[in-house]
Amino acid sequence: MLGDYRIRGRRATEIAADVERAVGTGELEPGTALPPLRELATELEVNPNTVAAAYRLLRDRGVIETAGRRGSRIRSRPSLTPRDAQRLAVPQGTRDLSDGNPDTSLLPDLERAVREAALAHATDPVMYGGPALDPRLRALAEASFAGDSVPAAPVGVASGSLDAIERIFLARLRPGDAVAVEDPGWGSLLDLLPALGLKAVPVALDDEGPLVAEVARALEEGARAVVVTSRAQNPTGAAVSAERAAALRGLLAAHPAVLLVEDDHGHGIVDLPFHPLCAGPNGTATTTAWAVVRSAAKSLGPDLRVAVLTGDAETVDRVRGRQRLGAGWVSHLLQRTVAALWEAEDTAPAAASYRARRDGLLAELAARGIRGHGRSGLNVWVPVPDETAAVAGLLQRGWAVAAGARFRMGSPPGIRLTVSPLSAPDLPALAEDVAAVLRTRGGDVRGI
Repeated sequence: MLGDYRIRGRRATEIAADVERAVGTGELEPGTALPPLRELATELEVNPNTVAAAYRLLRDRGVIETAGRRGSRIRSRPSLTPRDAQRLAVPQGTRDLSDGNPDTSLLPDLERAVREAALAHATDPVMYGGPALDPRLRALAEASFAGDSVPAAPVGVASGSLDAIERIFLARLRPGDAVAVEDPGWGSLLDLLPALGLKAVPVALDDEGPLVAEVARALEEGARAVVVTSRAQNPTGAAVSAERAAALRGLLAAHPAVLLVEDDHGHGIVDLPFHPLCAGPNGTATTTAWAVVRSAAKSLGPDLRVAVLTGDAETVDRVRGRQRLGAGWVSHLLQRTVAALWEAEDTAPAAASYRARRDGLLAELAARGIRGHGRSGLNVWVPVPDETAAVAGLLQRGWAVAAGARFRMGSPPGIRLTVSPLSAPDLPALAEDVAAVLRTRGGDVRGI
């Protein structure tokens, strides 16, 4: 069961910490079965309730999973092992289309904005007890949300989209709560849920966003929260359409207590409109607990760890209150830099460039009988019958792509290709290589 490893500890927290440490060091591998409660209690000479409490802590932290009579075992992908850590090494000379990064040539020059933030700091330094949100960034965020028909509401700031979403979850959910998430979806979010003791309920989607029937099923199964990527969905590029938004609003209005989180991380790199789910055209709120998150990472640079969020007053107040107890605030040097860039940013050229690359690659693939997906954002998603063979075959041909397993729960296999490093002359060769690894002997592009 555990091989040579012996769990140690007298208290529940000590036992849980010992198992978690062993998983982190590799001494306990994914899939390893843990001893039954009474057996471990006897070995450690503790009460079985102590072991039960330890296992409960480990389950809430996403380290183990319990399958009834089959007992408990280390999760196949423990929450302390992020999906992004399982990437293939990219050989020298290989074109890397796997990382999901923006094109650095489309990012703004930081020098002037950083200098402006430094000068502002020299004349008006932020000290303890100061405002958490830079006034200029607040005004820009409020105008941006208002321009997209998001109801007027308090604004907060966090260190990136995932930090904002985690804080929203902690403000509104408890361990054991179910969260409806897109499948395939953002791997980091799928890792975050078990780490917080939350249960992911997969929801299928198409190019226009989550399917209404799938969200309805998740709500019927008891989902306490729904997370929707508004645009540039990772990995499929889906963007919520006006029609899909209206249908989802109608569904969510019947479940007003469900937390709605809209992740608009694609703000600034897409040329499709934002269709809010939190409120309809008349401004009436869809749910009582909601939040919209916008990040600077894709349009201004991944190292600018700033995201703004808005939402119902109670949710935002909880987020800001808990933030004050921990990190305190997001650096105003970063906030002022982002505000200066955001104010001067012209998003149209970057959005047009990414669209041209996606559309060009999708057209080349279609010409070879391959259907891909990439309505918005940085990526193109290609369904494949065998991810391992597709990734290996493309690697042999000089292309590193991301295996869909990083993004999937129960959805069919696929591969993700980031278009940022590509130029127009690259597209035919890439599409031909994708077709080659999917082509059968008979010539049909169906499988390997």
